[in-house]
Amino acid sequence: MTTLRLLLADQLDPQHPWFDKVAEGGEVNDGVVHVFMEVRQETDHVLHHAQKVLAMFAGMRDLARHLREAGHRVRYVAIDDPSNRQSFTDNLDALVAHYQATAVQYQAPDEWRVDAQLRDWAAQQSPRGVAVTMVDTDHFLTTREEAGEIFAQRKQWLMEHFYRQMRLQHRVLLDAEGQPEGGQWNFDHDNRKPWPGTPAEPADWRTPHDHSALWATIEAAGVKTFGDPQAERLAWPLNRAEALQHLDAFVTHALPHFGDFQDALTAQAWRLFHSLLSFALNVKMLRPREVIDAAETAWREGKVPLAAAEGFIRQILGWREYVRGVYWAQMPGYDEKNHFGHSLPLPGWFWTGDTKMACMAQALGQSLREAYAHHIQRLMVIGNFALLAGLDPQAVHRWYLGVYIDAIEWVELPNTLGMSQFADGGLLATKPYVSSAAYIDRMGDHCKGCHYRKKERIGERACPFNALYWDFHLRHDEKLRRNPRIGMVYRNIDKMDAAERDAIEEQARSIKARLDTL
Repeated sequence: MTTLRLLLADQLDPQHPWFDKVAEGGEVNDGVVHVFMEVRQETDHVLHHAQKVLAMFAGMRDLARHLREAGHRVRYVAIDDPSNRQSFTDNLDALVAHYQATAVQYQAPDEWRVDAQLRDWAAQQSPRGVAVTMVDTDHFLTTREEAGEIFAQRKQWLMEHFYRQMRLQHRVLLDAEGQPEGGQWNFDHDNRKPWPGTPAEPADWRTPHDHSALWATIEAAGVKTFGDPQAERLAWPLNRAEALQHLDAFVTHALPHFGDFQDALTAQAWRLFHSLLSFALNVKMLRPREVIDAAETAWREGKVPLAAAEGFIRQILGWREYVRGVYWAQMPGYDEKNHFGHSLPLPGWFWTGDTKMACMAQALGQSLREAYAHHIQRLMVIGNFALLAGLDPQAVHRWYLGVYIDAIEWVELPNTLGMSQFADGGLLATKPYVSSAAYIDRMGDHCKGCHYRKKERIGERACPFNALYWDFHLRHDEKLRRNPRIGMVYRNIDKMDAAERDAIEEQARSIKARLDTL
């Protein structure tokens, strides 16, 4: 009697309880076969960055090797395996027949699409005598439903309310009386400094890997990707040991300055003081609690400022768990939201980085080269432009899901459609996160050498962000004017004369008509 256990590419946790269970006498239970699959179903549902496909395949292969060495039985269905049917469920049908399996187990998927696929397949197996069970991934600090239960009686889902409950529930950064350390819950106001060039960006602590042979296999199998594969120097962690080394390096070398400069934009340093741990977290090589504990311990030992530790912990304990709750409460259908009715296609330079806007060229070029951009680049540069220009939010979502190494739909979709594009009409964010060139100039150094002029609204060399910013608010006056967080914008609009408004709207129309040439 054989049990198949399916492991997905974002379920690379060698500490999962599955691997603790052994038969009597200490022998690994040989009635269990752990199954990994490299399938076109997953590589092709959106166009992915080359590093994302490569790192996930390499990570799965590394965990499969680890399990074999520990004595577990493993069936690995490679992308070029002649028996590979390129679908989870089609492959499961074949493997159940091959092993004459009487049971299939799988860990809860983190994408609604895969969850529905496996749930539907499981419902068909009982008449065939196969018992199918879904188990927890044993990863997150909350259940799928927990955020929805917290906000059940509220019209708006405010992350700050959720975050404070998580701090209390999990006893994080609290004093002996259960109050927040430092006397306040949130030190975000202290974490908004531009980077002056010092302290220096720490050396890249990641370990390069040569996966040129695997990359050749992926290409030969016909998988289509975009971006730089960096196949001979792939630097993302591929197992838990490497991920733990990266966590330690971040806490030691970057976390002390992370708080001050987490929102900074610069063309001089693409990593700055960011952790680069989101890939390892989202494929479950690391667990969120150990990441939170590492940051809190560093503060308690006097190695990092409280504002830095709190700001980082808020991203993990607050935002990460919160957007997962939004995702599971709102799917299916959340991915179709389009509050403003935006529909313009992505300009071609989203795939090349070839634009005269210096901030966009940097953020896009870095994304295409490294499969990574930090949250301000994603939100206030790329996402800001997409929203102001009126790009199709579903196309923006597919691009974000494909381009970033850490983009699993549960975390990417609410961040893109909700936070970045306000396509959900304000369920997740209290206002659209948009700005003119002024914010980008204040937080970074791109404007100094840009083709466009940061202070001009009108004219061939005027920064596109400026006219698009005012035009966005003019176009969506009916939906936005009553928002109390952006009242100042409309007070300024009301001071404009008709000629100024007309000039802005004409400039914006001109920009949107020639997006591909900006």
